Amino acid sequence: MSLTLPAMDLSARAQAARRRNYARNYWPFVIPAGAVVAAIIVLPWVFTLFMSVHEWRVGSDLEFVGLANFRHMLTDERFLWSVLRTLYFTALATFFPVVLGVAAAVCFHRRFPGRGLARTIFIMPMMATPVAVALVWTMMFHPQLGVLNYLLTSVGLPPSTWSYDAATVIPTLVMVETWQWTPLVMLIVLGGLASLPQDPYEAAKLDGASAWQMFHHISLPLVWPHIVVALVIRTIDALKAFDTIFVISNGGPGTASETMNIYLYLQAFSYYNMGYASAITVVFFVLILMVSLVLFSVRQESA
Repeated sequence: MSLTLPAMDLSARAQAARRRNYARNYWPFVIPAGAVVAAIIVLPWVFTLFMSVHEWRVGSDLEFVGLANFRHMLTDERFLWSVLRTLYFTALATFFPVVLGVAAAVCFHRRFPGRGLARTIFIMPMMATPVAVALVWTMMFHPQLGVLNYLLTSVGLPPSTWSYDAATVIPTLVMVETWQWTPLVMLIVLGGLASLPQDPYEAAKLDGASAWQMFHHISLPLVWPHIVVALVIRTIDALKAFDTIFVISNGGPGTASETMNIYLYLQAFSYYNMGYASAITVVFFVLILMVSLVLFSVRQESA
């Protein structure tokens, strides 16, 4: 015992010394990273919160108004409609890419000649910038000169007004989002399918299970966590969608495709109402945070 206790005490002192040395070497790396995070994320949000409780138009004095900007949202019909349009657009722009992405992943998981080339062609829309994609689709949507109406009339179908009609503008924008971001969902789900064990499929084949039964009872439950990841990514991305909507419709015709992003942009840079735009930004952030928390809780339950 007389020999063991000093040895244990020496070991404890050595561990404490190593921890102090680690702390001294740790902070020089943490402080620069913390400063960058504060400069890029924390300070802009503090300034946005500060502006949200003030009334300030470009060229006028800054005036503290408290929660007046937030109270005004409750009676601002244009803002309330923008929230509904955002949720409607998000639901469609999430549902179709996820469903089609899962279907594409199942197809590309099978072996067939030219599968590598087909995968490469399929993911090409995802590589283009959203603004470039929106400009191309804008030309295709033109009622008189667009190629889409030419294709419709060539097969005997009536032409469509696409993004130039209030009734079809949001489905049209969803079509563009689906075309561009379905490959992302496909890649996520395809990675999940590639990691699945083969033993359950071999046992199912021996039992005479069909392809649909194997997908429904084996593939889908096992790959469900990957589908939830794709669902989270697409939902958050669709909520924040701006460039595609702004380039193709600019919130129009009228306000038919005016989402929260478009509305706060107009308040800030068209009407120069920076205080109200900052308040909308805060509410928009809270909405994204709430949706993200719900989706991440679903992700945890499915893991």
